[in-house]
Amino acid sequence: MGKFEQYLQDFTNTINFQDFLINLIVAAILGTILRIFYVRYGNSVSNRERFASNFLPLALTTMLIITIVKSSVALSLGLVGALSIVRFRAAIKDPEELTYLFLVIGIGLACGAGEPIIGMVAILFILILIYINNQFVGKKSYKSEDKMYLNLSTDVDDLTRINELVSKHMTYVELKRLDKLSSGLDLSFICKAKNIEQLNSLKNELSALSDKTTFSIIDQPDLII
Repeated sequence: MGKFEQYLQDFTNTINFQDFLINLIVAAILGTILRIFYVRYGNSVSNRERFASNFLPLALTTMLIITIVKSSVALSLGLVGALSIVRFRAAIKDPEELTYLFLVIGIGLACGAGEPIIGMVAILFILILIYINNQFVGKKSYKSEDKMYLNLSTDVDDLTRINELVSKHMTYVELKRLDKLSSGLDLSFICKAKNIEQLNSLKNELSALSDKTTFSIIDQPDLII
């Protein structure tokens, strides 16, 4: 028997196909549960359904990789070398998205390492904590510490006047972008307000600038800019 055949036989003997199928099913179930939970209870303003559609293949792929490399030190070192030259440029702008990606990877790691029970207990416990946190802490209708994104398009060409108007009603104002239009300005601000009354006053004064003034105010600007 050649070295390759011996290696292939040793590799096959280290993986129990029945256990592999069980771990695969557990990873699929946990990935699906996590996807449903994120779409239902996530706070990100991005397209949660589209983002969550990656959870199942990511969990199964991670499990497959761990299942293969755990049986061979050479394969493990090869994987480390391969990943060291791969650069991932996923546009993750919300920390919540990164948290759920780590949960998905954790599912794959637990099932790939042959510890599906630990994965189930940990994921269910974490999801319960997230749910409780959302119900009693994260469901406030307004948070004074939150920043907002203000986009303003107007035919008024006086930047100083507009900035003073916004600053009068907001506790924090930072101009992030200025575009000169053919007639007027297009401005982007990062702002903070103490309460809804401040936002209402700002809305009224911006509306009074001119008939051609349009604006939008969006919470959590880090998801947009």
